[in-house]
Amino acid sequence: MTFALAFILCFLLSDKAVRFAEEYKTTMQAVEAFVWTFGDSNSILLASLLLVLLFADMPFLGAGATYYLFRIRRSTWLFGQLLYIFLAAFIYMLFILVSTSVICMGQSFIGNMWSETAAILGYSGAGKAVALPALVKTLEMSTPYECMATIFLLMLLYTLLMVSIMLVVNIRKGQFWGIASVFLFSLYGFLINPQTFNAFMQLETEQMYIANLWAAWISPLQQATYHMHNFGYDMLPRLWMTYAFFAVLIILCAFLSLRAIRRYNFNFSGQDEG
Repeated sequence: MTFALAFILCFLLSDKAVRFAEEYKTTMQAVEAFVWTFGDSNSILLASLLLVLLFADMPFLGAGATYYLFRIRRSTWLFGQLLYIFLAAFIYMLFILVSTSVICMGQSFIGNMWSETAAILGYSGAGKAVALPALVKTLEMSTPYECMATIFLLMLLYTLLMVSIMLVVNIRKGQFWGIASVFLFSLYGFLINPQTFNAFMQLETEQMYIANLWAAWISPLQQATYHMHNFGYDMLPRLWMTYAFFAVLIILCAFLSLRAIRRYNFNFSGQDEG
């Protein structure tokens, strides 16, 4: 169900880019639909929330859990859980990337250069008119595959952080609070958004710039957004800072999960197994 809904989401979100290319009778680079779609924080938020369906019942207590736990340490069992979670999140993100490419494959090419569609969206400002985050600095400072790889990594790190937080809370407080933590984490990212600030407070240009800086530094969701980074001429975080930020938080969550699992009561057939 998670993957089916993800494909539908990719179709709905990338349809704007495909229709734009059809309207102007231009082609697209194979990964441009992914770049334009998930260069936006709201699209990243929607895609990550679908993983709640996949990971809601963490830690996974299958039929073989009793067998494993009697023969290996809890820490070893937890590392296996973390490995599964990380690989599943990677495959999910890879599925999203492939889905967006498949949706526009009828009018795309694989060369590592920006298409005429991208140029129109970026330089004419038409991207804003159709709500596509096509920014000039994206075109001028990267190639399609380089930009795609960066956005893919940012999305993956954001998703891993969200799932890691969910795992910690699931172990400590239970499934209900684990799901609640994901929605609170996502709500925080949604609210700490320059566009949200502007919608409620009608900020002036200088105030909007300050709000943009604050959001880029304190919101994980904004840090997962490609264009909210420093490309040499502003005070936004650099990409390596974001990578380090997510890595530290993910490692911290893994450490907290390891500590929490030592006191976790496993329930098998109505009995508690220490």
